[in-house]
Amino acid sequence: MNRQLRENIAILLLRFTTYAIVGVVGYILLDIIRHGLPVINWAFLSEMPRRGGSEGGILPAIVGTLYLTLGTVAIALPVGIGTAIYLSEYAAPGRLTETIRLAITTLAGVPSIVFGLFGLGLFVLFCQFGPSLLAGSLTLACMVLPTIIVTSEESLRAVPQAFRQASLALGATKWEAIRTAVLPYSVSGIITGAILGIGRAAGETAPILLTVAAFFLPKLPGSIFDQVMALPYHLYILATQHPDTDKVLPLQYGTAFVLLAMVLGLSLGAILIRVHFRRKYKW
Repeated sequence: MNRQLRENIAILLLRFTTYAIVGVVGYILLDIIRHGLPVINWAFLSEMPRRGGSEGGILPAIVGTLYLTLGTVAIALPVGIGTAIYLSEYAAPGRLTETIRLAITTLAGVPSIVFGLFGLGLFVLFCQFGPSLLAGSLTLACMVLPTIIVTSEESLRAVPQAFRQASLALGATKWEAIRTAVLPYSVSGIITGAILGIGRAAGETAPILLTVAAFFLPKLPGSIFDQVMALPYHLYILATQHPDTDKVLPLQYGTAFVLLAMVLGLSLGAILIRVHFRRKYKW
């Protein structure tokens, strides 16, 4: 078998794998849209749940998921960007810095249930926040933080050193050079990390199961110390724990459709911001 034939076979296998993955994802999306879209109406989106979630709407779950996602990004993004700036611009090369990077990369692969147990022990019990929006947001922020740090650092390191050197040569301090000549050109990559964090935070069930989520809570949260309903946990209960599965099957598809639309909407908004900065700052 010559090299050209081996290369053609490899390309064919890669193409088949790609098409197979796209096909499976497309089928799942079409199935959710086909069964979930007919369920969507104003009452379903705006009413409180009734009878243990088997009737009524999912407004508290929508609001709870939105609060959790925005709270997670509000906590994780500044901390992640700050850590990335330190590792990229201030930390001296050496074994300690490489160990920190290795630890961050390792944390990105830790199962979500471990972060849930960590949040339960630290935020719910030790800090005495109880099952609350604050505890859930902090737990999800810890979970998405490694992804944001890694993507932000790579984006910062991709900016040419000449930008920094030119700013320093003009009399700028190191922070002024970072703020004016580095950060604006790395915003698109940083937002990419935020998009990945949004998708993971909005769709996780295990961490919020232990720190914040309530299945049936027909009211909106009044403070950061209240429990909330969330779409992933609500969908999990409807699919696995509800005694009348056939009755709530349309609600399952409707909830899945709303969750999918919310994640896509938040991600689309972040993508538009990324495109804006990418066009504004070119190098």
